[in-house]
Amino acid sequence: MARGYRKLGRRSDHRKHMLRNLVTDLIIHERITTTETRAKEIRSIVEKMVTLGKRGDLHARRQVAAYVRRKEADEQQDAIQKLFSDIAPRYQERQGGYTRILKIGTRQGDRAPMSIIEFVE
Repeated sequence: MARGYRKLGRRSDHRKHMLRNLVTDLIIHERITTTETRAKEIRSIVEKMVTLGKRGDLHARRQVAAYVRRKEADEQQDAIQKLFSDIAPRYQERQGGYTRILKIGTRQGDRAPMSIIEFVE
């Protein structure tokens, strides 16, 4: 029986906060290293954020602002501004597939499969 999402071994509130943090970090840094299942889970969220960024209207900006995490007063604004001014215009002609997941082996401590998720060029 397939679920609509991965539980990632966490309570729902912890999982939502973790995913929001990962999405924010990916927007800011454009490339992060995480476990394979987390990368696959945030891929769909980031794709939706870039699609909202391509729309570019006020409602889309507010929807992104409601999801992107506020870490410091100016950092959240940087993430939103970066999405709308740098990342979204890059993919104006592209119809999806904005991210790529590269498998990089296993983590030394617990042998968890690790991946790099990044925006495509």
